[in-house]
Amino acid sequence: MLFDASHLFSNSAKRMRRSEIRELLKLTRKPDIISFAGGLPAPDLFPIEDFKEIAVQVLDEKGATALQYGPTEGDPGLIEQLVAFEGRGGVEITPEQVLVTTASQQGLDLVAKVFVNEGEPIVLGLPSYIGGLQSFNCYGADMHGVKHDNHGMRIDSLKATLEKLSNQGKTPRFIYVVPDFQNPSGVTMPKERRLQVLGLAKKYNTLVIEDTPYRELRFEGEHEPPFILLDDDERVITLHTFSKILIPGFRTGWLITRNKQVMDKLVMAKQPADLCTNTFGQMILAEYMKRGLLDKQIEVIKKAYKKKRQIILDAFEKNMPKIEGLSWTMPEGGLFLWVRLPEYMSATEIFPKAIDKKVAYVVGTAFHCDGGGQNTMRINFSFPSEDQIKEGAKRLANLIAEAVE
Repeated sequence: MLFDASHLFSNSAKRMRRSEIRELLKLTRKPDIISFAGGLPAPDLFPIEDFKEIAVQVLDEKGATALQYGPTEGDPGLIEQLVAFEGRGGVEITPEQVLVTTASQQGLDLVAKVFVNEGEPIVLGLPSYIGGLQSFNCYGADMHGVKHDNHGMRIDSLKATLEKLSNQGKTPRFIYVVPDFQNPSGVTMPKERRLQVLGLAKKYNTLVIEDTPYRELRFEGEHEPPFILLDDDERVITLHTFSKILIPGFRTGWLITRNKQVMDKLVMAKQPADLCTNTFGQMILAEYMKRGLLDKQIEVIKKAYKKKRQIILDAFEKNMPKIEGLSWTMPEGGLFLWVRLPEYMSATEIFPKAIDKKVAYVVGTAFHCDGGGQNTMRINFSFPSEDQIKEGAKRLANLIAEAVE
């Protein structure tokens, strides 16, 4: 009999679960399935030729450095470009306030590693990004969900949750928010609500983790100020990534905090994790930004995704059955929208039928720390083609109509 190592697993390892989305993607890779499941960027928009040219330039001019280990904090050239990029968005920071990460997913892991002890509470939305739930669960966080509406985290629910924890003598390690075109719901939190969240974080003496991978992908309306801009006492940590605003393949992101004490701990947590993020990729990205190409590419992506967003909204309006309790969000940016089925329907139960109809989505329970969301589903509109969106929306509408009958 082969060796059974299960008795040697750590508590963290025992809590680990396979990503529901990653497992679903295995089912949806078949060419005849139209997938709204993954949060994948559109590959036809990747600026491949630009990267070919820049990669050769970096190797010719800085090859020995590019192929060597780099600083844990990140390549100085990339950090310089990130400081300028943030400044153009109104966020004034110094290089010391930036930590380059292996995409924002590593940022989530570092935050959990630094702040979460097993059994200690954190507060997050219902729903919340599944990658965050995985990271927090791995470190044994006691997750307390806060109800959402069409403007993000509800303040009444947040107040009640924080007060309940306080009455139990507990301080949450942080409040986790995805405020801009949230994954999975697509909704955006307005400025007034952001200020209220910060006020409550101050009152209950905790941090705010602002996960904002989609912020730059606004199609319409006015940008809401980021939490880091509204923060007046260094309690916000902001996570960014190139994965959605450029390409995911370099696995590069960045983290911002003005709190030196916090930054020191995050750097220490990163050192044993990977020593440093991909140096070659960072230097390519630095040159790409230096040429002014990132801002131009973001505009290309926004134009394409805005069109796809409108196609799926029009297709839903045309094809979805007119039944009470069926609704969907209308995001002003990002990659996702959120479908809410009538309470008596289960997105989990009808998923196999969806696969039979050659259309896929992500079941909403994956985004709920309390196991809720049975009647919800996340829809991604960035990856499928325009024709696939139209046909996939019809298939999904027919599936829902049949489930009603």
